[in-house]
Amino acid sequence: MKALVTGAAGFIGSTLAGRLLEQGAAVTGLDCFTDYYPRAIKASNLSTLLPHPRFRFVESAIQAADLAALVADATHVFHLAAQAGVRKSWGRDFAVYTANNVEATQALLEACVGARIERFVYASSSSVYGERTELPMRETALPAPLSPYGVTKLAAEHLCNLYHANYGVPCVSLRYFTVYGPRQRPDMAFNRFIRAAIAGQPIALYGDGGQTRDFTFVADAVAATAAAATRGVPGRVYNVGGGSRVSVNQVLEIIARRAGRPLDVRREAPQKGDMRDTYADTSLARADLGFVPSVSIEEGLAAEYAWLETARPRA
Repeated sequence: MKALVTGAAGFIGSTLAGRLLEQGAAVTGLDCFTDYYPRAIKASNLSTLLPHPRFRFVESAIQAADLAALVADATHVFHLAAQAGVRKSWGRDFAVYTANNVEATQALLEACVGARIERFVYASSSSVYGERTELPMRETALPAPLSPYGVTKLAAEHLCNLYHANYGVPCVSLRYFTVYGPRQRPDMAFNRFIRAAIAGQPIALYGDGGQTRDFTFVADAVAATAAAATRGVPGRVYNVGGGSRVSVNQVLEIIARRAGRPLDVRREAPQKGDMRDTYADTSLARADLGFVPSVSIEEGLAAEYAWLETARPRA
């Protein structure tokens, strides 16, 4: 495999690149270091990859890169680059999301037309579902995203579908459900909660904590992504979830046990665009990709806690 991984300096992208290298692939990583969170964190994510003889890194926005050359040298494309975050996607920042999530995806897909790509794996999100979907969420449900972020991720999914239908680009889309673990972005809830617990500081919790998520450990998400490159059926969309529905209050209880003391939780108003509940039906991913999540929420939180205690890069 010769893999092109966009968003290679990010949380999931860098973990995926490492997994592909372990499997014997040659990997070209592409990232533009958006300012959504500090560059130093992304540089740390790359630090274990850069010395590898089969890893090459290109710093560029997708629209500015020599995509024809990058794609010509690849057998597989993993498109993980995106502007993340539900809460910041409103208002004037929406233009950043359309540029990085929609326009960038279209440019990359266009570069793949006529190329000898075996799979184009797109990292989508459970945010495309919205609140109207019955639980567990199935890929056949009608998406109705609640946030501008979710709208851009769904738009990129549609672009993958139409480039597959019209040009034969072998696209496979994965709807990740709340991925967490070592290297998790600093704006994400588990990272914020654990850092506050370690420092003995108050924890800001949006909503009552009764909202539930299908939390997915990063190694499980990466295993599904790597499998999609060889076993995913072009044109299909797959849910990638952790296999259990857990409330945020339950997560805080686990973190408190790990910290060995009660947490100072300050409840704030729910944020616009946040879904109340998510829970993935992963039967299609199990059948096609052989995907079975293996890391429990307790094990995954322990791993992220240990990382934040010892190895977290400082901004």
